[in-house]
Amino acid sequence: MAASHVSSVSLSLNDRLYAGLVALLLGGFLVFGAGLANSSVLHDTAHDTRHSYGFPCH
Repeated sequence: MAASHVSSVSLSLNDRLYAGLVALLLGGFLVFGAGLANSSVLHDTAHDTRHSYGFPCH
């Protein structure tokens, strides 16, 4: 019989807000920054990914 151990770390409100802001900025860059990039390969890849997730892009 295998035993498992779960540990958790308690984060303060400031730490959670900071992590959320970083995630929001990174996600915004990935969706909108790559979508507006001049490189046709990068744009086409982002465009196809948006379509596969059902994100309206045009």
